Amino acid sequence: MPKYSLTTPLGPDRARLNGGLSGARNKTMLTLIGNPRGNYSADCRWPTNKKVLDLIVQKNVGPFKVSGLKPAVETLEVIFAEIRTHEPEIYAVLGTAGMLCCRYVRGSTTSISNHSWGTAIDLTLEGVLDKRGDERAQVGLLAIYKYFNTHSFFWGAAFPTEDAMHFEASEQLIQQWSAQGLFGDRQPPLSDEIFELGDRGPTVKELQELLNHKLGLDLDADGIFGPATRAAVMEFQRERGLPITGALLPAQLDTLAA
Repeated sequence: MPKYSLTTPLGPDRARLNGGLSGARNKTMLTLIGNPRGNYSADCRWPTNKKVLDLIVQKNVGPFKVSGLKPAVETLEVIFAEIRTHEPEIYAVLGTAGMLCCRYVRGSTTSISNHSWGTAIDLTLEGVLDKRGDERAQVGLLAIYKYFNTHSFFWGAAFPTEDAMHFEASEQLIQQWSAQGLFGDRQPPLSDEIFELGDRGPTVKELQELLNHKLGLDLDADGIFGPATRAAVMEFQRERGLPITGALLPAQLDTLAA
């Protein structure tokens, strides 16, 4: 009988499940690691950028074998060892629906999935994949997400469109790895000074809701900064006499919220 793959509602506070961790931005991944390939679609494909390929490893991380970015794979090995020690029954029924997969975020044609760098993994329990977007999570995932958080992996249950099967190296962890030189040449630290095409997360959802309220629009507040959001930002900038860039500075977001 199913036990750990049964689901339960996540509740209204799910956006805060990861504490101070946030999902890694496309800008961060592209700047610090590189572009995995020249084109993307909804289908999984392999990286073609040699710099990225050189960072990819294949390894057994405990319950299964994965292909992914070396520091991400090594961190998963530690996480699963802890789960095996403290949650052996859940460990025994863990599986994966994939890690390295160059594609767009589901439902987007602009935001590159972090699977494209091999820093994200989708998990199954008892052979079952948690349903995306139903505001529920498998009870086994609720029991183990803290082990991922401890090692700075972000749980996708907190995405604007709930994705509880999904765990990824956080924005903070990617920048830490870069500072340690794990991607080759060290890049200068990034500042979070602009919201732009390809971004996603709760701040983007807040932006979309504000644009709808202030401009009388009907954007889908899905938390993905796509072409329609960019067009709405440009309209806001035009109305306020701001440079029309389609990207938003934090100060402009504050103005929009006022």
